[in-house]
Amino acid sequence: MATTLDGKLVVAISSRALFDFEEENELFEQGDDRAYMRLQLSRLEQPAKPGVAFSLIKKLLAFNTSSAAKQAPTAQALAAPAPPSQPVEVVILSRNDPVSGMRVFRSAQHYGLAIQRGSFTRGQPPWRYLKPLHANLFLSAHLSDVRAALDAGVPAAQVYPQSAHASDAHPNEVRIAFDGDAVLFSDEAERVYQAQGLDAFQKHEQAKAAQPLLAGPFKPLLAALQRLQNEGTPSMRIRTALVTARSAPAHERAIRTLMNWNIEVDEAMFLGGLAKGEFLREFEPDFFFDDQTGHIESAAQHVPSGHVVSGISN
Repeated sequence: MATTLDGKLVVAISSRALFDFEEENELFEQGDDRAYMRLQLSRLEQPAKPGVAFSLIKKLLAFNTSSAAKQAPTAQALAAPAPPSQPVEVVILSRNDPVSGMRVFRSAQHYGLAIQRGSFTRGQPPWRYLKPLHANLFLSAHLSDVRAALDAGVPAAQVYPQSAHASDAHPNEVRIAFDGDAVLFSDEAERVYQAQGLDAFQKHEQAKAAQPLLAGPFKPLLAALQRLQNEGTPSMRIRTALVTARSAPAHERAIRTLMNWNIEVDEAMFLGGLAKGEFLREFEPDFFFDDQTGHIESAAQHVPSGHVVSGISN
């Protein structure tokens, strides 16, 4: 019987999003891939430093350890379809060459990250392997790969390698923050704002408060995270936050949309245009997703951040 990733939360991540390869990447960007390979090979026994998304990946993989530690299921539980014993799968999807990929796996092993699968494409776009992986999320520092992934219907974000790293204050909680319009929701309302201004946006959203917004590119990820949370583990949980420039009365449509989807978030911040960075600093997410570069630049000073290259603003 073939191995399958069905039913798992599958995260595909580039080596540069997981580890700090900024120094090595300077050679790669110069087009001297032979020099890059030699440098990576010379550092094979030197674990790379954690990168921007390291905390997110480490905590998500902890769900596997926590799930394995569960007690034997009851008879009632046995009657229901069993969730996968390893509910999270992380796969390296990298423009690195296979030789440099050895250092990626060595570094993952050094930090106790149980990552077994990876594709290394030596400069070619790796996003095309997202479809057979059935990936729920793709994180990469490469803008064109992120655009292509989003076009293919996969939640994806361009990580900002210089972002602040995650706090270590919540070791048993995966904290993820999402913008609303053009991220969790479609960019319908954002288009009104861009074309007609704030007053028209508020009136539009108030008039349509009972009409759910269409799904944005990251709705499937939020739904997958909720499924992972609902499976329950003894020692790991997920905490989510909606962090949006919306304010009352436009808040209601956002909340009602989530209710219509039967998806819950733990916190919602309706900031009315205030800079998001300091609020995110207090929430302390392992990652924040937004479609607007201004918000990401503000957030990246405080928390790991990624640009969702989606919607009218992009």
